[in-house]
Amino acid sequence: MHPVVEVADVYKSFRTVQAVCGVSFSIEKGRSTALLGPNGAGKTTLVEMIEGIQAPDKGEIRILGKNWKSHADELHRAIGLSLQETRFIDKLTVYETLRLFASFYDLDKSRVEESLDLVELSGKRNAYTVNLSGGQRQRLALGLSLINRPQVLLLDEPTTGLDPNARREIWSILLELRARSQTSLVLTTHYMEEAEKLCDYIMIMDQGRVIKEGRLDDLLAGEDEKKVIEFTLAGDRAHDSNGWADVLKDAPFHIQWNPQTLRGSLVVSDMESEIPQFFSFLQNQQLRLRDMECRRKTLDDLFTSMTGRRLIE
Repeated sequence: MHPVVEVADVYKSFRTVQAVCGVSFSIEKGRSTALLGPNGAGKTTLVEMIEGIQAPDKGEIRILGKNWKSHADELHRAIGLSLQETRFIDKLTVYETLRLFASFYDLDKSRVEESLDLVELSGKRNAYTVNLSGGQRQRLALGLSLINRPQVLLLDEPTTGLDPNARREIWSILLELRARSQTSLVLTTHYMEEAEKLCDYIMIMDQGRVIKEGRLDDLLAGEDEKKVIEFTLAGDRAHDSNGWADVLKDAPFHIQWNPQTLRGSLVVSDMESEIPQFFSFLQNQQLRLRDMECRRKTLDDLFTSMTGRRLIE
C-alpha cells in the first residue's frame, strides 16, 4: 500500500526567495502530522503544493498514489482543506453554506447535518456567516473541509488569531475526528502546544527545510532529563540590557539573553552541581536575581538550540 501522502525532493522558489528546499517525507494512513515552524519557514508553501494550489519547481508529490497533473478530479474528492483565511458569502446562513459545498460533491442534507453536529454549529444553523465570531467562522471552515469525509485533511494554521477558548474548541473537534475516523491529518502550525496535542508525528521546519522529525517522545529523547532555568535580574542595569549581556557572556556555561524581555535562560543536565555554579557566578559578578523558574525542555527549546531563534519569533 502507498502512503497517503508522498513528498519527494520538492523545491519551490518565488523570485529570489527559496521557500522550500529539497523536502522529502511520507505520511501513513491515519497518521496526524504537524509541520511545525515559525512564520516564513515554508510550511504554507509546502502544504499548498500538497493541496495542488501550487506546483513544485522540482520533485514529486503524490496523494493516495496519484499526482495532481493526471488525477486532479479524483484528488479533489479525496481531500479536505482549510486555508489560513476563509471568506464566506455574507448573506448565506451557516446551513446554506454547508449545503452549497455538499452540492459540489452530490451529497444530501444528511451529510450537512452530520457536519453541523461535528463542528458544534447546530445552534447557529440559521445565522448569517457575517455575524459569526472568529472561532465560529473557523469551525464553519473546518465543517466545509470535512463535508466530503476526506481521506486526507489539510489544515493551514487553523487556530491563528483565535482566543484560547476558541482554539480549544477547534482542538476538541479535531481530537474527536481522530478518535472516530481514519482521516489522515496534515497540520501547519507555529504553536508548539497545538502540534503536541493534535499530532502523533512532528516535522520541524525552518528556512524551507525539515531540520528534525519524529514522534514527540523521540524528538525529546534525552532532552527531558535536561532542565531549562529562566531568570531575570534586579538592579540598576535594568535600563542597560547590553550591560547585563556583556557580563553574562563570560559565564562558565552558555546563557541565552533576550535584550527585549531582559530575561535569560540556560540548560542544565545536573542541577545539583550546575545550579550552585550559576549562583556562584552571579554572586562573583555582583548580580541579583529578581526571579527564577525551572522547567523541562520543550520543542521550543529544541528549536532554539538548533536555530538560535524561538518558534514564535
